[in-house]
Amino acid sequence: MVTTTFFIVFVNHGCFMQFSENQSTPHLSQAGLSFHDVTELLARQKKAFKASPFASETLRKQQLQALKQAVLKHQEKLVKAVSADFGHRSADETLLADIMPTIMSIDHAIKHLREWMKTQKREVSPLFQPAQNRIVMQPLGVVGIMSPWNYPIFLSLGPLVAAIAAGNRALIKPSEFTPYTNRILNEIVSEAFSSDEVALVEGDAQMAAEFSGLPFDHLLFTGSTQVGKHVMKAASQHLTPVTLELGGKSPVLIAEDVSADFAVERIIYGKCLNAGQTCVAPDYVLCHESQLEEVISAFKRHFCELYPKPDSGDYSWIIDDRQYQRLVSWLEDAKTKGAKVIPVAEHDNENTRLMPLQLLLNTDDSMQVMQHEIFGPLLPIVTYQTIDQAIDIIGEQPRPLALYLFSHNKELQQRVLSQTHAGGVCLNDTVNHVAQEDLPFGGIGPSGMGKYHAKEGFMTFSAAKSVLKRGKFYSAKMAFPPYGKRIHQLIYRFLLKRQS
Repeated sequence: MVTTTFFIVFVNHGCFMQFSENQSTPHLSQAGLSFHDVTELLARQKKAFKASPFASETLRKQQLQALKQAVLKHQEKLVKAVSADFGHRSADETLLADIMPTIMSIDHAIKHLREWMKTQKREVSPLFQPAQNRIVMQPLGVVGIMSPWNYPIFLSLGPLVAAIAAGNRALIKPSEFTPYTNRILNEIVSEAFSSDEVALVEGDAQMAAEFSGLPFDHLLFTGSTQVGKHVMKAASQHLTPVTLELGGKSPVLIAEDVSADFAVERIIYGKCLNAGQTCVAPDYVLCHESQLEEVISAFKRHFCELYPKPDSGDYSWIIDDRQYQRLVSWLEDAKTKGAKVIPVAEHDNENTRLMPLQLLLNTDDSMQVMQHEIFGPLLPIVTYQTIDQAIDIIGEQPRPLALYLFSHNKELQQRVLSQTHAGGVCLNDTVNHVAQEDLPFGGIGPSGMGKYHAKEGFMTFSAAKSVLKRGKFYSAKMAFPPYGKRIHQLIYRFLLKRQS
């Protein structure tokens, strides 16, 4: 989801102790803790979970409400902190794409928690009657959450909502590239929870690598595919189950039955949100060769409608110089290899990390922009002659986190759904499937494994415990040895009979 590595140094921001009212355990800001201290913190959470292994519905709802109130209380601080980490980030984008989905996911969990926690009845085979089968959703224990920098609030607290709803405790390791936001997140966590319930652990790439190797009961990582492989390998040392939310090259397919204007109006918001630094941002566009000029014109027009002045504040910056220079170098690489670059808008202030949307034509597989998830405001446009060709192009790429189809043709919609793979799909929209509280979110193959959000998040952080209950009458003993009795023949005749 983000292109980071395990080899970048982070400057610690000190450590202080913070006490919250009505909490049994002081809450620590973990910015300066050693790895040994973090292992002790994990041990305390495990001990606390062992002492109370099944949180009640009431407690879980109280915890979720406390988290909600703390987020709402600190929302202005969060907006300012995220913008400080980015150099500039649109306040509305932080509200719409970070804070609001966090609150909505909390409300959804509280509303449906009783239903999710219900014991599920299952059928009993005739051979084992009378009996009862049921499934109990049991908390796993302590969950590790590793979150990235691009949506530092929602991608830290969203998984936490699911973990708390499922009755767990949690340690959160946020990105080292959002230190200002991390400080406010720590304030929020410290107000809502004691440190043996939830704690936030800061640190550099080395801390992240060590964190991923801790013996959690479940580990959720959001980030790049490359780093996800390291995380999974580290977690395997303890057989820790993992949920990997990665990324990939999410395609947009514009079919011939829709106008360029119809499609681009909906594509451009998803691409320009957070300056393209979104794991499900459209990564490249497939349009029929006859529509190319109309598509280019539509992108220019709609970008200027959304951002008449890109430096006015509504358009976000690239997070840091390293990411900005990566995008610049990928542009130069594409130009050198024959691509045509079309900026959709110009801006005067060159001393910023503001980069308006750049369209790229005539791209090929030798270019960096076609080999990796772009994660920024660069958008290759690839033409096709037939829909079969377009579907083949999608199929030749690693399975993406998202796929977007613009078409009103129901047969084509069904064909694309059945002949392509992606973690999630939008028909005539982009990115907004992530904000649907009752839809699971996750990748497939290189774009991730496992799901969270909605009920699937609750299930990810729960153990579905199978329970068989028998009474005084025990029919199963009729099948006991010695074998060869008439009852065995009757059982075999009844259960192994051929179907006519």
